[in-house]
Amino acid sequence: MKLRCRRQMTRVTGFTLIELVVTLVILGILASAAVPMAQLAFRRHKEEELHRALYTIRDAIDAYKKAADEGHVAKDPSASGYPPTLAILVTGVVDATDPAGRKMFFLRRVPTDPLNTDGEVGDRSWSKRSYASEADYPREGDDVYDIFSPSNDVGLNGVPYKDW
Repeated sequence: MKLRCRRQMTRVTGFTLIELVVTLVILGILASAAVPMAQLAFRRHKEEELHRALYTIRDAIDAYKKAADEGHVAKDPSASGYPPTLAILVTGVVDATDPAGRKMFFLRRVPTDPLNTDGEVGDRSWSKRSYASEADYPREGDDVYDIFSPSNDVGLNGVPYKDW
């Protein structure tokens, strides 16, 4: 009889199957709400990187053009004054007005397009537009007037990345 009483007094601890199922359902609902939020945050981050990279490169292109217009960069009179490649913004050009012949640098490195999925890095990850090309049909040419992302996706603002 003593053994039987001991079994009745022993309490079973742990979770029931219903408690586990309810917990898993609640976790599933929370996860289904968190995943789209995380994807949206990731996409916003990529768009911010794209915006920053475009600003940096375009600012360097404008600085090169200004230096060419002021006579710091030697250019052909028929040339537009824009850099022939993005790489020259990093490698630098000799300052034509400096007697010591020092170089002018416009970028430390060419940022990579954050939306590029081809694995290209630096200036190869961007699509380029020459000064001679039309705005509606941008194409490469003798110089780099503007850059844009080759991505076919549309941004969160509804504007295609190519038009940023």
